[in-house]
Amino acid sequence: MTCRQCPAAVERALQDLPGVEVARVNLANKLVEIHYDPNQVSIRDLARSVRKAGYSVGIAKIRFLIRNMHCSSCVTRVESALMMTPGVISASANVGPNAVDVEYLPDEADLSIIRSAIESSGHRILEPESDRGAPQTQVDDVPDVEEIARENEYRLLMRKFWFAAIVSIPVMGLSYPDLVPGLRDWMPMGSENRRIVWALLGVLTLPVLLWSGSQFFSGMWDGLKHRSANMHTLIAIGVTAAFLYSVVAVAYPDMFPRVELAEVFWDVTSVVIALVVLGLALELKAKGRTSEAIKKLMGLQAKTARVVRGGKEMDIPVEEVLVEDTVVVRPGEKIPVDGELIDGSSAVDESMITGESIPIEKLIGDEVIGGTLNKTGTFQFQATKVGKDTALSNIILMVKDAQGSKAPIQRVVDLVSGYFVPAVMILAILSFVAWYVVGPEPRIIYSTIVLVTTLIIACPCALGLATPTSLTVGIGKGAENGVLIRSGDALQSAEKLDALVLDKTGTITRGEPALTDIVTGDGMTEHQVLRLAASLERGSEHPLGEAIVNGAVARGVEPTKSDAFRAIPGHGVSGQIDGRVVFLGNAKLMNDQKIEIVHLKPEWDRLATEGKTPMYVAVDGLAAGLVAVADTVKDDSKEAIDLLKEMGIEVIMLTGDNQRTADAIARFVGVDRVLADVLPDDKAHEVRKLQLEGKRVGMVGDGINDAPALAQADVGFAIGTGTDVAIEASDVTLIKGSLIGVVTAIEISRATMRNVRQNLVGAFGYNTLGIPIAMGIFYPFFGLLLSPLIAAAAMAFSSVTVVSNANRLRLFSPRSKA
Repeated sequence: MTCRQCPAAVERALQDLPGVEVARVNLANKLVEIHYDPNQVSIRDLARSVRKAGYSVGIAKIRFLIRNMHCSSCVTRVESALMMTPGVISASANVGPNAVDVEYLPDEADLSIIRSAIESSGHRILEPESDRGAPQTQVDDVPDVEEIARENEYRLLMRKFWFAAIVSIPVMGLSYPDLVPGLRDWMPMGSENRRIVWALLGVLTLPVLLWSGSQFFSGMWDGLKHRSANMHTLIAIGVTAAFLYSVVAVAYPDMFPRVELAEVFWDVTSVVIALVVLGLALELKAKGRTSEAIKKLMGLQAKTARVVRGGKEMDIPVEEVLVEDTVVVRPGEKIPVDGELIDGSSAVDESMITGESIPIEKLIGDEVIGGTLNKTGTFQFQATKVGKDTALSNIILMVKDAQGSKAPIQRVVDLVSGYFVPAVMILAILSFVAWYVVGPEPRIIYSTIVLVTTLIIACPCALGLATPTSLTVGIGKGAENGVLIRSGDALQSAEKLDALVLDKTGTITRGEPALTDIVTGDGMTEHQVLRLAASLERGSEHPLGEAIVNGAVARGVEPTKSDAFRAIPGHGVSGQIDGRVVFLGNAKLMNDQKIEIVHLKPEWDRLATEGKTPMYVAVDGLAAGLVAVADTVKDDSKEAIDLLKEMGIEVIMLTGDNQRTADAIARFVGVDRVLADVLPDDKAHEVRKLQLEGKRVGMVGDGINDAPALAQADVGFAIGTGTDVAIEASDVTLIKGSLIGVVTAIEISRATMRNVRQNLVGAFGYNTLGIPIAMGIFYPFFGLLLSPLIAAAAMAFSSVTVVSNANRLRLFSPRSKA
């Protein structure tokens, strides 16, 4: 809140809520006092109302890493438990990173309450990864808790798998004696040997059930405590049904006189558990690869820094670097924190942050970015941002937040998945009853097979993983290419854009004037004309004057001293150089001085038509030539616009410049539609008008005076440069500040959403086809009845396939890197 209108806006937003009696804002201390009826409105509603009005609320945000969150049912249970906790504003759980992001009011809910809510949902917390409710000053240099936990869980699952697999070998062999020569003769059916073998198989299978399958029973129990069902429920009931049937068959064999040895399901219990546990282990390993981008970013952080204190150089941990410390960097070393170069020069490889492949020359006064690599010279810089404030830390934080967010399509899948497991259980029970009533003999065998197979083949995991794994990889791939996609919503929306509005200044162009043209009059050279103009402007703080001087120096022209300098407002400047009277300015200045310029007028008109600012140079009453200055187009703007048009996106330029200047730039870069003379406050209105035409509009701007338009657009792309990456108004931040980044972002969005659709089609298709086959619907027509072992293999394979397909995105390479 910065002005007197802000309190009124907040008060109005709050008082529009039912149950709010009084809302009074104190602008001085930025607090709001609210009298409300808690039976009609919650604190969560109040906070959301303030945020919807465009203002932030004093909330904290924390991420918890969670074990055993495999499917959408788990997600729903965790989120529901948190959203019932007073003081929690929002909760977003995600099976991709196995994490839940929680926004809460510190005065209403502390961490112990939040932890209890998560644990009450039946999930174990590892450690809170970040709490951003208070300022943080240190770089997070703790071991990767998530990676360690994932590796430990993977090893445990593999131990369980190998145990189950080893036990399954004799169980399978003795269950199918015809596969082993001579074994059938040793176990004649109907003899006492049969019961002995069956009992032995049961003893072998029991530890597999109790240890290798323990996570299924604990997961089922946690779900039952909260009146919900999940993947664990299906597996636990399925293998237990097979095991209990086998126990009854061994204890009371006369109940099933027609049952053969191979029709007792010890092997189903052990092999199904082995296959499903193997699937979980492979899925866990594959999910770990989806977060590779974060690991790469965290690996960029330097561990130590060399600082100058008390006149001496010393190596210290990077978290101890303070703002304004002098830091020394030698060739081949990582730059530890952000700062400004104060001594020396070098070429710095910034590709890992910006995607720029060519090392950037750094001179005194230039910014350096923490995590980038010094290539050539030794230099000193003054630290300006340290710890959590560095560009790299901000990038890591934004990528983690984005990977933990949900796309709209994922919310729909979560909703459908919430009904999936109960529906499968009902179908399995109905199938059991139907086969028991009207199925062929032995009915108990067929009905048990159908029950177990239907429960096991259903795979809510594949549905739950279909979207978040692809989003995690896609957002990480964006970060690798200098594009920070801030949410799953933005990633999904970018795919659908059919119109893109580009702010001219700082987006298409560089945002600062530069010398572009030198035109000579009779008897003058370019060197002479430029020397006169630059000498007059030497020491000038005017942007156009600085552009002339910088352009002269870049061309090897050294400005000289001028005397009797005089600024003529609205016209130009004058002075004496080497005893000669020199004027630099517009046509009115020349006319006032009675200087003939008619021979230069055609060149003036040409330059003006091109959107440049031409200035006459006159010496001793004669027009010596022209110099022109313009905000020049970025090197890759035209290429980016051509690529956008190839992608079927209408490109529109929006600018506050006059129509002539705007048209000149538009012609050069290939933009067909131009909106000129638009004031900053009207940019959002122009975006809204395009949306009313039925277009899905993206807006590209600098994130400062374009903030309202960026917020209005379906997707806002903010041009960031150097350490300026945390642009709040944007959905996507382009670190390098190049329009190619927009192309990259849209390409990644399209590739990711295509991958999501492939996963969803595969997951839904698998369940749509697999469940009816498992129920035996096709048995009367084709004699097709699925084995529980095949069902278990298919179930495990479906989840691994989804995650592996998502990992294919890691191979994606955009046509042009940001």
